[in-house]
Amino acid sequence: MVTIDQNKLWEDTLAHLEIDVSKANFITWFKHTAIHRLDNGIVYLSVPNTFVRDWLRNKYHSSILRALREKLEAVRCVEYIINKSSPTLVANRSEKKAESAVFPAGGQLELGELYIDKEDNLNPKYTFESFIVGSFNELAYAASQAVLKNPGISYNPLFIYGGTGLGKTHLIQAIGNHFKRIDKNKKVYYLSAEKFTIECVDAIRNNKAHIFKEKYRRYDVLIMDDIQFLAGKDKTQEEVFHLFNTLYDNNKQIIFSSDKAPKQIQGIEERLKSRFEGGMIADISSPEYESRLAILKAKTRQHNIDTPEEVVEYIASVVQNNIRELEGVLNLVLIQTGLKKRSNY
Repeated sequence: MVTIDQNKLWEDTLAHLEIDVSKANFITWFKHTAIHRLDNGIVYLSVPNTFVRDWLRNKYHSSILRALREKLEAVRCVEYIINKSSPTLVANRSEKKAESAVFPAGGQLELGELYIDKEDNLNPKYTFESFIVGSFNELAYAASQAVLKNPGISYNPLFIYGGTGLGKTHLIQAIGNHFKRIDKNKKVYYLSAEKFTIECVDAIRNNKAHIFKEKYRRYDVLIMDDIQFLAGKDKTQEEVFHLFNTLYDNNKQIIFSSDKAPKQIQGIEERLKSRFEGGMIADISSPEYESRLAILKAKTRQHNIDTPEEVVEYIASVVQNNIRELEGVLNLVLIQTGLKKRSNY
């Protein structure tokens, strides 16, 4: 058995990540991280607090996983654990005080404790009420509303695609959360294509394929994120194909998301692409300035944060392609402002 040097693995991974992450962000979010353990292809990453954990999970998870796999192909997924005994927690006290000076009590901007429903994997913060509609996403939004009115019939499947950080996950989870709110008996389930693949492989390995198949056939609404992850995974694609047919034939609503249109995804079987294209395909493009500004203002209002108009306008003009990065820069500016205020006391 080959012994893996966890420290070396993480050092090499950080070196890879540092190329694509700005120096300020790299120091802020990766400085106090380490691999806690590596078990059966799962990397358990030690982080100093919930703030860092949620940020890494939401903004850098895909990059971290990709960088780890560059160094060790056996890595299947990444889990984040809080190392409460870490000495860095002492150093983070000033950060927490600074956050309280900037963020309202009970809620950090998009980075508070995320209460994921374990029954359906949906995050309740993703709602239509908090989704900003602009010309860049109005078609996808309209298609989502049509699905709500006639699930399993109109626009089935619904396939939403667009670049990273443009709000696809927010929108498709908002559909699931809306269904839950209007009909408590409707069985809704959200998952990533990566998680589906891992479950599929484990089920086959443990001779539990029949249990795996039955699990997903009982849902009224199935939402699968990042479908491009299925590329090159023939067995998983076969399972998705048969699952799709079963759900579709029973008028169950199916929702997919991807970073590109079905025809542009390499490594996906044509028969599966044809299923993706059989309903409604809607893209989300990069937001224009007015939409970026509206998103930032909505976030500050939502969390009752008083931010100078010129700061919000500047962020909206500089960050042009990624809503997640847009919110991240706003977070970073607010935190840095809070730290400076504390240091002047």
